[in-house]
Amino acid sequence: MSSDIAVAVKAFQRHFETIPVWAARAPGRVNIIGEHTDYNDGYVLPMAIEHDTLILGRPRTDTVLSLRAENLDRNAEADSSNRVRNPEEPWTDYIVGVADELFKLGKPVSGADMLIMGDVPVGCGLSSSAALEMAALVFFEQAGDFHLEDTEAARLGQRVENHFLGLSTGIMDQFISRCGRVNHALFLDCRSYAYERVPVSFEDALFVIANTACPRGLTSSKYNERVQECGQAVETLRSLRGKEGRKLRDYTMEDLNAVQEYLEDVSFRRARHVITENDRTLAATEAMRAGDAVQLGALMNASDESLRIDYEVTSGELDILTHIARSLSACYGARMTGAGFGGCTVNLVRREDVDYFCAKLLENYQQKTGIRGEVYISAPAAGAGVLPL
Repeated sequence: MSSDIAVAVKAFQRHFETIPVWAARAPGRVNIIGEHTDYNDGYVLPMAIEHDTLILGRPRTDTVLSLRAENLDRNAEADSSNRVRNPEEPWTDYIVGVADELFKLGKPVSGADMLIMGDVPVGCGLSSSAALEMAALVFFEQAGDFHLEDTEAARLGQRVENHFLGLSTGIMDQFISRCGRVNHALFLDCRSYAYERVPVSFEDALFVIANTACPRGLTSSKYNERVQECGQAVETLRSLRGKEGRKLRDYTMEDLNAVQEYLEDVSFRRARHVITENDRTLAATEAMRAGDAVQLGALMNASDESLRIDYEVTSGELDILTHIARSLSACYGARMTGAGFGGCTVNLVRREDVDYFCAKLLENYQQKTGIRGEVYISAPAAGAGVLPL
């Protein structure tokens, strides 16, 4: 955990003029490989990072959720008995959405004073939203004296996005934020929710996250557009291949090539990315188990090319970052990570050269773009949990 609980406690006391009795945290994540596969019932391989969202609070005698976003310097109120979105303070929707889903499950949610702060970078593809949702869930679990099983917790977070926020997102972000483990990545089957924690034990390599410092340009409409394009490919595959399949997960490249002439080029390329990305994710998991940094790096590079050409979710700045990274001898592989259209890259880098790599990456990026990027070096971190006060 990188956020300072003592600083958060002081902020709570300053704002609410009392002391908190509950504290919860949840991490952001970086996806090593397996991008835009989760909502296609595919495979993903993320890890939790050492950047957290904290929520501190204490009970109230009414139904009001009095909310303080310390990093934003914003205050808001919501009613736990009347859970609606707030267009003026949209950051509250993630917390209220969690409360709404808990209400549907018959779990107790009452009023509370809540302070939110943390250091998960916002808007750059490291899942600050899922960290907020999972921290809110742990907070309400403490306050209501109940506990959800991990898979149910992740599915609740996904429903917040799908139902309360209207985004067609998958389950990966919430799952890794809830279920991360120190020094492990998480291989997840997004259909069955079967998962395996895979040790990250490269002797001579570690992951470096690089931020373009360009907020993601991916709007909900563009995200949902990709979902629809994948759905169109599935409809054609189902009707012409004689195979019952609900998602692209159910089809192979042989199936896709057989119906190419009946698909629009865009739908074909979207499907090709998803099908080949699932194969790459399975292979990457084996490479990670074997500690094979060279093979994992090659798969990361191939993933990035597929995301750039077939899925078209990179950006000029992302492409510059990955190109620079791959030109440095210390880099095994580099790819954009997250939904795309800005945000971050993830790089597998030779451990002994990581300082040099970071310095040259940022120097060359600024020369080419005029933008000062950022890098984050993080070991795989623990998932969401309670914090002692």
